Amino acid sequence: MDKFIIIGERIHCISPVIKEALANRDEAPILERAKAQLDSGATYLDLNIGPAERDGEELMQWGVKLLQENFDNVPLALDTANQKAIVAGIEVYNRSKGKPIINSADAGDRLDNIRLAAENDAIVIALCSKQGVPRDNEERMQYCQEMLEYGMGLGLDESDMWFDPLTLVIKGMQEKQVEFLEFIRQLSDMGLMSVAGLSNASNGMPKEVRPTVDSVLTAMAIECGLSAAILNPNDKHLMDVVKTAEVILNRTLYADSYLEL
Repeated sequence: MDKFIIIGERIHCISPVIKEALANRDEAPILERAKAQLDSGATYLDLNIGPAERDGEELMQWGVKLLQENFDNVPLALDTANQKAIVAGIEVYNRSKGKPIINSADAGDRLDNIRLAAENDAIVIALCSKQGVPRDNEERMQYCQEMLEYGMGLGLDESDMWFDPLTLVIKGMQEKQVEFLEFIRQLSDMGLMSVAGLSNASNGMPKEVRPTVDSVLTAMAIECGLSAAILNPNDKHLMDVVKTAEVILNRTLYADSYLEL
């Protein structure tokens, strides 16, 4: 089994600090968050610049160069609805530590991002949806197959398509959680890569409850075969759970100091 991939989520324009830093091209807050996530075990960093309709191309290039030049060409997920900005980011991206990830495509309006990944030898996160939340796993699989066939028809390797089953909110959709985990297992059994933003499940819950829910769901998803997750690496308890799951599943050699590594 391959080691679990952690995509650090904290360079996100929804954060007021990051939003201001991106607008002002202020390096310090972005570098600080990047370092903290990498020090805590992130494999990739997600660079989310939002819609960035006005200056997205220049902004994405600025962000990619800033992060890779300061952190030994750290691999990045390029996260924006602006397709031209993704292309611009790829143009200056250094692949020495890993391909860029395009975040994201779906089976509907964003299907073209799969073509973009194929043309640029990139990884793409493929949301198993077309419009809104999929009804059930049969619908998830339908969209997964549509995107898989489309991508492979363009020459994209199936290992470069990371399928996201869509993490659903427990508060109001509790009955859907077992189905979500079952779909991750289906993807694993098919030999496909899977990725999820697991913290979405605890949205709307009391602040003191969310870390427990996120950690338990993460452990269960890893056991079901989840390949990667977009999460907060600075949540020590969550990272301890990931490390422990890796040990129990025999992906990491045990040592008494494994939590410190």
